[in-house]
Amino acid sequence: MSKGKLLAGLFIGAATGAALGLLLAPDKGSDTRNKISKKTKKLGKDLQDKINQAKNTIKNKYDNIKGDANEIMEQEKRTQQNFG
Repeated sequence: MSKGKLLAGLFIGAATGAALGLLLAPDKGSDTRNKISKKTKKLGKDLQDKINQAKNTIKNKYDNIKGDANEIMEQEKRTQQNFG
């Protein structure tokens, strides 16, 4: 199982558990709806943070690979100039 699928499963499980816990709590309906709203906003923010982290990680890896590729190409050009 990939790390992404595991994290997604954990996130969905946590969100489901939190929602069920709020729905089954002995609070007034308006209090429960407020709690659900707050939890949903927090989960949305947490998810957006995870997405931004993933984007940054991917961008950094891309930039590193691109830099390595450019370096290899420059080395190849120098090698060809020396032997060409």
